Amino acid sequence: MNRETCYVLTGPTASGKTSLSIRLAKALDCEIVCMDSMQIYRRMDIGTAKPTPAEMDGIPHHMLNVADPDEPFSVARYQEMAEECIADIHKRGKRALLVGGTGLYLRALRQPMAMGDVSGDEAIRAELEAISARETGKQQLHDMLQEVDPDTAARLHLNDVRRVIRALEVYRLTGVPFSRQPQVQGESRFCYRVATLIMDRSLLYARIEKRVDQMIAQGLVDEVRDLLSSGIPAACQAMKAIGYKEIVPYLQGEATLEDTVSLLKLNTRHYAKRQLTWMRREENVCWVDALREDAYSTLEKWYTQGESS
Repeated sequence: MNRETCYVLTGPTASGKTSLSIRLAKALDCEIVCMDSMQIYRRMDIGTAKPTPAEMDGIPHHMLNVADPDEPFSVARYQEMAEECIADIHKRGKRALLVGGTGLYLRALRQPMAMGDVSGDEAIRAELEAISARETGKQQLHDMLQEVDPDTAARLHLNDVRRVIRALEVYRLTGVPFSRQPQVQGESRFCYRVATLIMDRSLLYARIEKRVDQMIAQGLVDEVRDLLSSGIPAACQAMKAIGYKEIVPYLQGEATLEDTVSLLKLNTRHYAKRQLTWMRREENVCWVDALREDAYSTLEKWYTQGESS
């Protein structure tokens, strides 16, 4: 089956994806599809480094502001919505350029999990969904899956509740781990030509610290305060993200601003390291030093020289 090709620009936070993606989108006649698990949320702009209208510079962006902060948002839902965006972009004669650092989203698009031919069971699913609604329910479900099917648990993030529940349901109904069911691996709907930005770690960390200082100056504390004041629970999925979970204790009088900023910088550095570790597991990726003078030309050549899944 011939599949249309999408371009993907990923890399750690603060590596310069936004500015390069705009240049590429203009040159290659692309529209951008956000691939960031936090930029999907409305009213969470500063802490997610969401591109501003000025930064977008007229390039259409999709998968931004598609969920409320207190709304659960699964990987499966992202996959479904992103693929519809991509299809619509291609239908209009454009090319989709996916931009973001959420490797889990990219994995879901490139290696979708076929959920088997086993019929569902409403009672089992309701039982598992009730567990997921608890404060630590997602972790509990993932631990349950780890016990009976560690291979599938290793592939699924605990936030991918729908697939975790389905894998447990299949096991409960058949007694056979989902990883041993036929046709576990689905076929991706599109081909994805992937490039990842890198740079010297000390330079990346300096950029991260500068970005955190800029976020504080731009009003990150007020952004978090406004979310809490509007009734968004501190315990919800979105508020557990880096940039938000660190601010909550400060607003509750449990930490100083100086300590809060230091912790935010530390957690962001660790997150950037995890992002790179995740991308090293991906196959067929072009690694590009974001600070080299030829970074843009290298990316443009990679995207246009051929197609690959």
